[in-house]
Parts: sequence; C-alpha cells; structure tokens
Amino acid sequence: MHIKMYTKAYCSYCYAAKNLLSKRGLEFEEISVSGDMETEQQMRKKTGGTTVPQILIDDKPIGGYTELVELDMDGAL
Repeated sequence: MHIKMYTKAYCSYCYAAKNLLSKRGLEFEEISVSGDMETEQQMRKKTGGTTVPQILIDDKPIGGYTELVELDMDGAL
C-alpha cells in the first residue's frame, strides 16, 4: 500500500492523520502545499479536493482525515 498525503503546516487534521497512520505502523509520503501554489494546484487536480489533508492510497484519492478514520474503523487500512 502506497500512501501520499498533501498537508499544510499548522493543520490539526493533517497532524491527526499523520498520527493515525504512524500509530498503525503505516509509512506515508508527505507533500507539503504550504506556500506552494503549484503543488497545491497539482493536489487539487489529482484529488478534486481543496482542503488538507488530501490522502491518496495507491494513487486513488480517498479524501481527508474523516475518510481516513472511516477506513480505519472498517479495518481497511
């Protein structure tokens, strides 16, 4: 499983998502969009989302923190 997460500094949901993945022992690639409009535009194009975190699992956008928690509760992580 390959996990990418678009984040911004000082984002509590980004921190919570990183914490959840780390607690589950899952590695992830963090891509910061803080102050980087080009990367943020790439995020929006790939995920359709405008807020962070935006999380992709195996290049499939799953949404943000709430959707990550739902996957975890369903045992899908």
